[in-house]
Amino acid sequence: MKPFFLSILLFVLLPLYSIAQEQVTKKPKLVVGIVVDQMRQEYFYKFEARYSDGGFKRLMKEGFMMKNAHYNYIPTYTGPGHASIYTGTTPATHGIIANNWYVRDLGRMIYCAEDSTVTAVGGSASSGNISPRNMYTTTISDELQFASNKRAKAVGIAIKDRGAALPAGHLGDAYWFDSKTGEFMTSTYYYDALPKWVKAFNKRKLAEKYLSGKWEPLFPIETYIQSIADDNPFEGPFIGMETTAFPYDLPALMENNDNFGLISTTPFGNTLTLDMAYAALEGEQLGKRGETDLLAISFSSPDYIGHRFGPTSVELEDNYLRLDRELEAFFDHLDKEYGKDEYLVFLTADHAVADIVDYMLSENVPAGNFNTRFILTQMRGFCIVSYGEGNWISSFTNEQVFINHELAKEKGVAVEQIQRELAAFLLRFDGIKEVYTATDMRRMDYVTGRKQLLQMGYNHKASGDLLLILEPAWLSSSWRGTTHGTGYTYDTHVPIIFMGWNIPQGESSRYATVTDIAPTLSMLLNIRLPNGATGQPILEILP
Repeated sequence: MKPFFLSILLFVLLPLYSIAQEQVTKKPKLVVGIVVDQMRQEYFYKFEARYSDGGFKRLMKEGFMMKNAHYNYIPTYTGPGHASIYTGTTPATHGIIANNWYVRDLGRMIYCAEDSTVTAVGGSASSGNISPRNMYTTTISDELQFASNKRAKAVGIAIKDRGAALPAGHLGDAYWFDSKTGEFMTSTYYYDALPKWVKAFNKRKLAEKYLSGKWEPLFPIETYIQSIADDNPFEGPFIGMETTAFPYDLPALMENNDNFGLISTTPFGNTLTLDMAYAALEGEQLGKRGETDLLAISFSSPDYIGHRFGPTSVELEDNYLRLDRELEAFFDHLDKEYGKDEYLVFLTADHAVADIVDYMLSENVPAGNFNTRFILTQMRGFCIVSYGEGNWISSFTNEQVFINHELAKEKGVAVEQIQRELAAFLLRFDGIKEVYTATDMRRMDYVTGRKQLLQMGYNHKASGDLLLILEPAWLSSSWRGTTHGTGYTYDTHVPIIFMGWNIPQGESSRYATVTDIAPTLSMLLNIRLPNGATGQPILEILP
């Protein structure tokens, strides 16, 4: 009788064990990473009254938000931002120290995603020398593929090439927009020819379609009460326009504004990006092949709009109201295709943005435009007087000074001496708050303040001899509009929000950093941490 009862017991327990095992090992069908280029945390609340229920509001109601999330390094630019989100570490480790930076051995600037060994696939030849090879560490998208023995897929999509290539990692596929042809393209790093679904997408000529009409506000102009006057002296008008007032006749503007590239500075750039995302989901059958796949979407248009018109503009407000409704439709699509709790979404930004300097001054807030050309001239003059004739400054970019080491050796002057004396000289000028030397960055271990942020962005092989911090609200920009890049909260404070599979509802005001995103995903998915990760899992989100 014992064998009989044992058989019965096994008959009952084995299915229960299998169900329990399935629950333990189950993973989301799809991970969707959303980066909104140049999004402040405050935009979740500033425009909330007119958001739909299914877009940004849904993220807040159903997801978990870290309300006090920041970038933990300087500089806060697009390239380093995307790399840091997906690697879980800072430029000091992953090596993407700016969008462009000076390389001593080459004697020139390089672009963060440039790769002269690859060529264009689709699009135009000049837009095709792109890959993630300048990024020295793995990404969460790489680790997801390694965990599945490369059965999983990762696809990066953005108007900006760096917004697609860096998130896709070293193993994924990346597609970016070519302003000359109006099509999405890739490079030979990924494919020798465009996949059929990308060719089919390009044949739809959607960029041309979206640029055939006008950009008018979604609501009556007088209802944009979260913005300053539509036409004002602080914003940068499109070439061919004397004002910054709605409406924008897009066909008339195309000829003087980078042709198809004009779409980048309209909300229709977001629409086009999502169109491509829908096509990728279907074309690659993401999340429908028995593996957890990753789709990395970067919305580049908010950055172009923000730079030109600023964070207090009607144009920016209209962008977010439109993006909200498009996210609602996108989330509804994911619900229908995968099941509401079968996919995982996170949303963040690659940086935030400063207010326009002249606008701040008009409101009696201390601010200023930093004239880099004038400062460079002064530095060169100081060095000639102090150390003799020669071109002592090789480059002054990204608030970093590169001293000519070869000239210093020739003249018998210690580089450390030049660093120290030039740093003291620079502190005489308005707008410069602090100056740190490369020697200090290498010798000291900073644990607080902006000097720590500088150190987390300092790469021993790539960074400059002097690192400047400007006064709050001072920008290296003299044209209308604004920019970003500092370690102040207006540039560092961004959203981090997770929603969907195994994510609790709630929020926390605890300090968190964007480098925590990838480690959190590693813990949720039970996969390896990216190999250079320094961030920590967000415990509030983990089960």
